[in-house]
Amino acid sequence: MTKNVDYSYNLVAENRYSTVVAKYPPENMGKMREKRTEYYQSEAALETAFIEQLKTQGYEYLPITNEDALKTNLRTQLEKLNNFTFSDKEWEHFFTSELANPNQSIAEKTTTIQEDYIKNLRLENGTVKNIYLLDKQSIHNNSLQVINQYATDEGQRANRYDVTVLVNGLPMVHIELKRRWVAITEAFNQINRYQRESFWADSGLFEYVQLFVISNGTHSKYYSNTTRAKHIKNCRGESRVRPITGKKSSNSFEFTSWWADAANKPIPELMDFAKTFFAKHSLLNILTRYCVFTSEQELLAMRPYQIVATERILNRIEVSTNYKKLGSLEAGGYIWHTTGSGKTLTSFKAAQLASKLSDIDKVLFVVDRKDLDYQTMREYDKFEKGAANSNTSTLVLKRQLEGSSTNIIITTIQKLDRFIKKNRGHKIFRDHMVIIFDECHRSQFGDMHAGITKTFKNYHLFGFTGTPIFALNSSSGGRPDLKTTAQAFGDKLHTYTVNGQ
Repeated sequence: MTKNVDYSYNLVAENRYSTVVAKYPPENMGKMREKRTEYYQSEAALETAFIEQLKTQGYEYLPITNEDALKTNLRTQLEKLNNFTFSDKEWEHFFTSELANPNQSIAEKTTTIQEDYIKNLRLENGTVKNIYLLDKQSIHNNSLQVINQYATDEGQRANRYDVTVLVNGLPMVHIELKRRWVAITEAFNQINRYQRESFWADSGLFEYVQLFVISNGTHSKYYSNTTRAKHIKNCRGESRVRPITGKKSSNSFEFTSWWADAANKPIPELMDFAKTFFAKHSLLNILTRYCVFTSEQELLAMRPYQIVATERILNRIEVSTNYKKLGSLEAGGYIWHTTGSGKTLTSFKAAQLASKLSDIDKVLFVVDRKDLDYQTMREYDKFEKGAANSNTSTLVLKRQLEGSSTNIIITTIQKLDRFIKKNRGHKIFRDHMVIIFDECHRSQFGDMHAGITKTFKNYHLFGFTGTPIFALNSSSGGRPDLKTTAQAFGDKLHTYTVNGQ
């Protein structure tokens, strides 16, 4: 499915591992700020300017404002992506059974985008063909289009949506705008109303939206579509689902996020936000790599600092492998993210993506046994089926290390230590390994560090911590032998602390 990629559109930054721009100096300063503020005062002008900006970045604008046109374009885009032409009968069957099935909930549609994006189509000649809704391997094979003022009168009440980004014809990002100086909570509340009243209407295609963006021009934020839902009756009496706006559900305003550059500096201005967050490679990476669908059927969109940390680990793996630095401090590093910032999600996403690298044999994700509660195990099992089974015994850990079916292995510090002591000279110690420690400040780690680094030969060692050990505190508490975090893992690859720096 490889195609020639058109890079003639404007880019802020393009790099294999740079979803988040390294540093972004805002353009709207001084007189420019005054000019833009005056010009973009109205919501209509803001919407027009935003769409024009996306067009300069390679988005195709379409004057689609109704379901029939949306459905026709969806067919065209999927045919383009799959290099295949549906017969009318095949398309109607595929559309009604796979894309617009009235029995599918928001959660099931989210599962489709995040996990089950390759569908089977039985052709009229009796054969079966794979139909891709997304190309997650070569992301620039996906088409990005933008529409505005889409109207529906099939819901509980007629609604008209501001701006929507289509990915291969499916609505996946919805943007709601308000004029300057109006609180963005109004845009947030309006999206909640659309979810209650009409996103499920027509063919329910707007239930495929994965990300929402809200902005008043001056302040812009993003958040993921909620997938906690309950059944309701729509205006035609059919059983549908709609999100629950509970205090802790994913569509609570407290879960909205600022976009930022790699130095953690927020990018709130809409035009700046468009140039960075909506850069083609950035948006497609977020949708295909940096959203996580949990065991609780909630969709989590990773925050900028989480993405940066993940990509710096992936970059360190690639660079150190190319320069033959395996088994040294130069092959690893540590991430300093404050407590409560989502370190476990970040560290496991890094493990998940590292396991997909062609030259990596296994990824070991190591935790302290006190952190392996039932919910954590459920999440790990959701990310990688069976990966956490090695927690049950050292024998299971040995079987998984020796087998080829498990790429990520979650184990405790204690079981890894026992495995090393019982299996001296095992061939696994010569394999190309990535070893990631969650909460690497644990005191138990200090006792085992030498054993791990002496036993494994071709490894990358990474640690996540909210409380790194520096030279000033390494000898405190009667532990003069305790290494600093840098001495144990290597360079500090990224920092996100209480003040966001």
